[in-house]
Amino acid sequence: MLPGLHGSAVLAELMRQRPHQRVIVLSAVPEVGTRVACLEAGAADFVGKPFALAELLARVRARLRDRAPGPAADSVVIGPICLDLALHRVAVDGRWTALSYREFLLLRHLMEADGRACDRSELLHAVWGMTFDPGSNVVDVTVRRLRAKLDHPDRIETVRHVGYRFATP
Repeated sequence: MLPGLHGSAVLAELMRQRPHQRVIVLSAVPEVGTRVACLEAGAADFVGKPFALAELLARVRARLRDRAPGPAADSVVIGPICLDLALHRVAVDGRWTALSYREFLLLRHLMEADGRACDRSELLHAVWGMTFDPGSNVVDVTVRRLRAKLDHPDRIETVRHVGYRFATP
């Protein structure tokens, strides 16, 4: 019942961008189907309105004790490259290097694309949240910085007239 937006769309986008984020849905639509859909979409809990403040606080404390939802893995590993999802750093052959936030998001997106080429508009949307191409070279600059940090510049391939892909060994 959000104005101009459906809550499930907000939840889906939040879980896409921050899969480890714990979300408690507060909703005036307490039907079982809605509750199940939200929980299956990644919500940690669901509280129907009206609710007692004491119950909400107890649920928040319970969720803080739980592990975050999402994949059990705390890293993405492809060949000699290990991306630490919690600490936003990358290891190449066991040597760790810190990444900026955008470098981390870009590398994660490319690694999770399973060898598929990602075009610039997809990368701009996934990493910078842009729904249009501002005509800048921000993607290219970030790819160049990542290549230098990976010590394997060929790991991120340029796919002509498309964009970039993470090359699997």
